[in-house]
Amino acid sequence: MGVLCVGSIASRAPNPGPQASTPPEPPEVCGIAGWYRRAGRQVPAEIIARQCGRIRHRGPDDEGVLVDGDFGFGMRRLSIIDLAGGHQPISSSDGRFSIVFNGEIYNHMDLRPELEAGGWRFQTQSDTETLLASFVRWRDAAWLKLDGMYVAAIWDRRSRSLTLARDPLGIKSLHLTQQHGGLAFASELSALRVLPDHSFEVDERGVHDYFSFGHVQKPRSIFRQARTLEPGHVLRLDPSGGPSVEAFWRPRLRVTSGRRRADWIEETRERVLGTVHRHMLADVEVGAFLSGGVDSGAIAAAMARTSSARFKTFTVGFPGAAIDETEAARRVANHLGCEHIVLPLRPMAAAEVLPAVQRAFDEPSAANSAIPLWFLSRTAAEHVKVVLCGEGGDELFAGYKRQRNAQLMQRWRPAMQALTPMARAMDRWPTSSSRRWNYLRQNARRFQEAALLDSGFKRFFAATQITSASLRARLYEPDFWLRQDGPDAFERLEREHFPDRAIQQLSGLDQFLLGDLTVHMPASLLNRLDRASMAHSLEARVPFLSRDFVDWALTVPDDLKLRRGVGKYLLREAVEPWLPTGSPRRRKQGFQLPLADWFTGDFATFAREAWETSGAADAGYLRPAAVEELFEAHRNGQANHGRILYAITMFSCWWRDQATGGSSGPSGLGR
Repeated sequence: MGVLCVGSIASRAPNPGPQASTPPEPPEVCGIAGWYRRAGRQVPAEIIARQCGRIRHRGPDDEGVLVDGDFGFGMRRLSIIDLAGGHQPISSSDGRFSIVFNGEIYNHMDLRPELEAGGWRFQTQSDTETLLASFVRWRDAAWLKLDGMYVAAIWDRRSRSLTLARDPLGIKSLHLTQQHGGLAFASELSALRVLPDHSFEVDERGVHDYFSFGHVQKPRSIFRQARTLEPGHVLRLDPSGGPSVEAFWRPRLRVTSGRRRADWIEETRERVLGTVHRHMLADVEVGAFLSGGVDSGAIAAAMARTSSARFKTFTVGFPGAAIDETEAARRVANHLGCEHIVLPLRPMAAAEVLPAVQRAFDEPSAANSAIPLWFLSRTAAEHVKVVLCGEGGDELFAGYKRQRNAQLMQRWRPAMQALTPMARAMDRWPTSSSRRWNYLRQNARRFQEAALLDSGFKRFFAATQITSASLRARLYEPDFWLRQDGPDAFERLEREHFPDRAIQQLSGLDQFLLGDLTVHMPASLLNRLDRASMAHSLEARVPFLSRDFVDWALTVPDDLKLRRGVGKYLLREAVEPWLPTGSPRRRKQGFQLPLADWFTGDFATFAREAWETSGAADAGYLRPAAVEELFEAHRNGQANHGRILYAITMFSCWWRDQATGGSSGPSGLGR
């Protein structure tokens, strides 16, 4: 069977249009898609081109397609490295191996001398060719030699086998569907849904995940027929039989003891500088997102110390809101000498783009920072092609309040058990006229319920849920609740995500850190960053999530992460000399919407209308009367339901989009 290569056909690809504006000169990002149909059934080149068309926003600079009988794959490229020579797919000189790849390999030039010594003759300067050469030379041992973010698909023409791999931390996503004896893959779900004779029906377990946590717990998707390749895993598929999937990396906590605090601080500085320097690799201008917190501040400060060039920083603000960090971010930017760009964000501006933001996610997502990141990415894309971000700092160095609470929960569990009757009595107290008191009582009740659980992992799931079990019992339609929820929900999640009994011996804090790193971060934080930035053809890089940096961070003792109630203690001490006085000590805010405030004003009117007109009320998941009660209770200050109301709003936008065709066409809505 001959190989058909179709290149530079971007003009034929439809524009899915999730972005609200187009930068003056389209930047470059990548997305991949493919279909191993098997059984000798020809894959039409136009189908692969149509898949690539669905993800054109990820890479408007270039497109390439390769079809080989019953296999085909393609890519959309955003040119960051080797702007002229990085066209994909790239093939080995003998034509046996071909690759499409999404991401960046920061150490690719370091690997080249050994690969050249082994006989490879490079034709380009691209990291894609380095990755292919590494696989040809080392096979699956190659993945641990790479420092970067990636999903890669490699086709072996001789053995007719496909290899798929995803980076260790899950910075880039790869969606899969197995139907009719074949396997298809893509950077986004929408690129799977163009395949002929493929079904995609809503999975009510995914819906339950969403209303519990604000996102679908991976590797599930919102559709029964689709899933994701898990971080740090490689999948192989031959002409017959099912796929084999293996992990090539998992996080391992190996705490180092006996070192001086000063030595840890100095090493932290060196490692932050090193990972930031590697992540600045590009043939285009690199900027940074700056929230005003210690993570993004550390990244920006390290950029300033490793480069003499002035760079741009980008901040989103919420005028009049308590969580606005505009001044804190501006202070850091001025201190570092950056060109600083501030985007003020008001409620109705956010409401107007909710459908476009949700459409960029393919499946419902209630990550409320997606909207600030969406606006911020649109603004940044008008100036740069690459930004560095601070994601990962909280997960590695215990920066979340829920991680600090983990220690308190473990310590106070006996007291919480004794106070259970009192807590239940509080539920019967009438609500106060004080919004603050009602919110405080609500949070105290959630803390008490989580503290009563008997493992750190269960407390992790309790702390990351956006609805309590009691609220879901009121909110869900009764049949849906009986099928999907219940008293053993956290136990089922613990068995699903943490089946290894050995890790049950970890401290409560370490169990939270592991949960954040492996469950919450790839499914929520990294997904929202990838989708919000890629919607505007902007490449977002995360220096703290270099595998080498993560492996090292997992050796840091707990008391250097969380000390006397201060999270990220070691990181704060390390970067304090680089930042304005007092900046590393600021309370974390991040790019979060002020939902508690917004859902008492005009934003709530828009949200209510979305729920009432989308058809989501008739889907059979939520009780319309219960949703109305949530809106009223929040408006009256009886409870803070901002997070679940936002989740309902985004679900309504998604449901309407699917029911009316959206970008993918209607398919299997409902149960």
